[in-house]
Amino acid sequence: MSEAVRKRQHIVKSAPPAPARSAEGDAFAVLAISVLQLAGHLTAAGDALTKPVGQTSARWQVLAAADHATMSVARIARALGLARQGVQRLADLLEADGLARYDDNPAHQRAKLLILTPKGRRVLDAIKARQALWANALGAEIGETGLREASKVVAGVLAALKARRPGDV
Repeated sequence: MSEAVRKRQHIVKSAPPAPARSAEGDAFAVLAISVLQLAGHLTAAGDALTKPVGQTSARWQVLAAADHATMSVARIARALGLARQGVQRLADLLEADGLARYDDNPAHQRAKLLILTPKGRRVLDAIKARQALWANALGAEIGETGLREASKVVAGVLAALKARRPGDV
């Protein structure tokens, strides 16, 4: 074993134990794990909903954001909480497929606006129709009251996270 590996292992083995979580910390950890699992299931469901029209969950998110408001790629990325480079790649693919186009941005010379084309609108409308059926069935199974309460909790967690810098203790 090299000396560098021996030093790293010593540091890991001699690290102080992690502080115990409070009841609130445990509750947050359980929620965070549940939300991450939910995100995976929602992505898989979104991929299944969009597959018949040749799209993915990621492309659907960008199409929907462009439909929601006239935005630049950077603004779409901020709204979705994603990296600008990833959204740029998706936007370029949507443009290449004729689903979106770039338009001049009067507020910024270089940051073009992403606009849906008529083909993009038809694809998004088809996805929305499939999603409505799916959401209605799942919503009926879970119940409106519980879903609205869960939404309030998630909104509160998002607000708290947005108010902090990543990694702040």
